[in-house]
Amino acid sequence: MTTGETELAALLAGMTPRLRPGRYVFATVPAGIAVPAAVVTLAEDEGTTVVVPDAAADGLDAEYPCAWITLEVRSSLAAVGFLAAVTRALADAGISANPVSGFHHDHLFVPWDRREDALAVLAALAAS
Repeated sequence: MTTGETELAALLAGMTPRLRPGRYVFATVPAGIAVPAAVVTLAEDEGTTVVVPDAAADGLDAEYPCAWITLEVRSSLAAVGFLAAVTRALADAGISANPVSGFHHDHLFVPWDRREDALAVLAALAAS
């Protein structure tokens, strides 16, 4: 059973990007160290990657100060091309993006100092 939208045009038109409060960083937690409460957690061979509020990264190897944007359309995990179109539009504007797909929505982590630019690019994409 597929839940969520799969039609690319509907996904783009309805994505409604929302800037979430706070500033975040990507950090790595070495094996044997307790993993802090995180927005995103991903186990890798070299350690656990976390996305945490920057204040929670004390003592961790952290980088990429970023903003968190949620694309509020209810997207299907099986949707084809949605994140490709979104990240292409951001790339064309010179904005890096680290996407994460959740069960209900897709999320983007963009450079902190480009967050407003990213919202403008996404709004223009949704309107096109």
